Amino acid sequence: MITPAGEAPPPADPPGHHPGRRHRLARAVTFAAALVLPVAALALLVRAKGSPLVTLDEAAIRAGTDLTRENPALRDALLAWQTAFQARWVNLVVALVCLGAWRRHGLRTRALWAFVTLLVAWNLGLLAKYVVQRARPVVDDAITLAPGYSFPSGHVTNAASAGLTLVILLWPLLGPRARVAVPTAVGAAVVVTGLDRVLLGAHYPTDVVAGVLLGSAMAGASYLGYLGRHPAAPGAHPASPAKEHR
Repeated sequence: MITPAGEAPPPADPPGHHPGRRHRLARAVTFAAALVLPVAALALLVRAKGSPLVTLDEAAIRAGTDLTRENPALRDALLAWQTAFQARWVNLVVALVCLGAWRRHGLRTRALWAFVTLLVAWNLGLLAKYVVQRARPVVDDAITLAPGYSFPSGHVTNAASAGLTLVILLWPLLGPRARVAVPTAVGAAVVVTGLDRVLLGAHYPTDVVAGVLLGSAMAGASYLGYLGRHPAAPGAHPASPAKEHR
């Protein structure tokens, strides 16, 4: 590696710091299974006739939509959030951040991982809907009309996967305060998106829970299986993207 005059090259990673391909793959599969298996269990329960979980879902939708109808300002805010957090806009923002991380900070392999993960997770989330084929909530005097199937929530699945991908992508560039603020903001956005889907009557609560689990599983497993030769370690200094191969 070429370094500026008078500057010592960065220390080499200790042996075994980056696990081998088989180890990374095993961690990725374990992480994904830990989150996807509850999603599969939820899918079976919500498709079962007479399930108590379905009764609770329907009660939550009635209560949520009644609250929204009684508060016009809340209704307008929820509809605006629904539009702003459509997958196309969320993914566009994250894609632009990927481009900036590559061009401005030299995180080429990390940015490429994030972009590919973003697209794959988006499409797998859509595929999951066709596998489960749960009908949308039926609401009298509907507040919003959403096409397609209900389980899992597409908005929430995409917000969770894109949000976690964004945090992982930016982690080497964040200072101590930002490492608290950015995940907190992303988590809050996912929670508000989930509430938005229920209060508008677009999704059942179980759709939202499944979306959080599935989105997190896809992004987390993707990173754990990341095959970049030198991914930035979680404790790396924000100004040291040199470990990324360019």
